[in-house]
Amino acid sequence: MKIQNFLGHLKTVQQHRHQVFIHCVKAGIPWRGFVHDLSKFSPTEFIPGVKYFQGDRSPNEKEREVDGSSKAWMHHKGRNRHHFEYWTDYNPETKLMEPVKMPDIFIFEMFCDRVAASKIYNKEKYNESMPLEYFLRAKPRRKIEKTTAKKLEFLLTMLRDKGEDEVFRYIRRQVRKMK
Repeated sequence: MKIQNFLGHLKTVQQHRHQVFIHCVKAGIPWRGFVHDLSKFSPTEFIPGVKYFQGDRSPNEKEREVDGSSKAWMHHKGRNRHHFEYWTDYNPETKLMEPVKMPDIFIFEMFCDRVAASKIYNKEKYNESMPLEYFLRAKPRRKIEKTTAKKLEFLLTMLRDKGEDEVFRYIRRQVRKMK
């Protein structure tokens, strides 16, 4: 394990969590930002994160390329409700695992997460269309509940078209309605 990988991964995780926290505060959901991605510090996630660290994309991608799957990702998605992959359940009618609707609070956190990840990985090249472009590229392959996908795409489109201030204002209004 290289010290550069350790420090690089730690810095990336901390920068990402900090950016998500800032976004969650702007969105009116500060607690979600405070507890965001704490599982990344568990050995199951942190050690592979260091081992497969590259700096410009998720270490989970490299772990999949090398090992065929990512144990770190499986651990992460099962503990973090802001990932749509968490929201799957067995359907007794179809006898299949299927996506289920996400509560809005976690959709809002997922939005904050995606925007922060785009900023951290793209650095100075970031622009407000990037999170939507990333979302749309995977759309044909993604297994996400329809309403959840529409809500997230709506927020990402609003970000592209109207900017951060407007989308965070919209989310804050939605959060107030939930209380």
